[in-house]
Amino acid sequence: MTATANTAASALELIARDMGEVDQVIAQRLDSSVPLVGQISQYIIAAGGKRLRPALLLLTAGALNYQGTQHHNLAAVVEFIHTATLLHDDVVDESTLRRGRATANEAFGNPASVLVGDFLYSRAFQMMVDANDMRIMQTLADATNVIAEGEVLQLMNMHDASLDEAAYLRVIRSKTAKLFEASARLAAILTQSSAEVEDACATYGQALGTAFQVIDDVLDYAGNSAEMGKNIGDDLREGKATLPLIIGMQRGTPEQAATIRHAIEHGETEKLPQIIDIVRSTGALEATQQAAAAEAQRAMDALQRLPVNAYTQGMHQLAAQLLERRT
Repeated sequence: MTATANTAASALELIARDMGEVDQVIAQRLDSSVPLVGQISQYIIAAGGKRLRPALLLLTAGALNYQGTQHHNLAAVVEFIHTATLLHDDVVDESTLRRGRATANEAFGNPASVLVGDFLYSRAFQMMVDANDMRIMQTLADATNVIAEGEVLQLMNMHDASLDEAAYLRVIRSKTAKLFEASARLAAILTQSSAEVEDACATYGQALGTAFQVIDDVLDYAGNSAEMGKNIGDDLREGKATLPLIIGMQRGTPEQAATIRHAIEHGETEKLPQIIDIVRSTGALEATQQAAAAEAQRAMDALQRLPVNAYTQGMHQLAAQLLERRT
């Protein structure tokens, strides 16, 4: 394990007890009188994953010295919302592999995956009412709506090779970063923090989520299936113009740009090895990593407005660790 991985692990150790409480909430609230609901929900949640969104909420709550227990409930809420998006995403993208095993839609079929995703959304909204705080409900309702808009926007952008970096960032800040932003903001609301601190928390979450997704898009051309637990080239097959491809088209020769453009427009992966060579030889991967580094730095800068303690140090480590992410 690298030194950076160790620091990230130490950050998560700060919230290990809290995460155990969250796991208990998740297990209790997955209970349903319809067996298939629990079966599919458990299938995808048991697959693991980084649990970054609940971890972010718990770390931020610790940084702001929250003394209650509602953060456990809300951490479970954001995990349910995230899991629902995964179930729906995999159906839309026709994905077959996630976290190293068959997706829920591959194992149980598309109809069951969509409907169980709906169950998780509705259960999350039942749970957020428990907080009895209109601002919390507004934050989560708004975030869920923005995520849905991001999903539709991404669908509209499929096979569009003319997409630029601004349009790309608009999608990922809606689709991915919004729930990170909401997770950090919720902790500030729970602790009745000042508007300045709440804004800093939200900025940290948005920047962290953006960096996470940009690095994920790098790994689609720099990782391998065994490490990542998903099929390399899935983004290209789905016709997604991600940042490595956008920069590769900008920096490549007309012939190289045409190769990438044709692959995006037709969702073809036959020339994936050639496209990987293009994004590497043009420096597109390094440029994309630099974009992720800028977002990670923006997240770390936001922490300067939060109290200095072990939790904010852990949040700093979490942002820094993203830049060495391999899976």
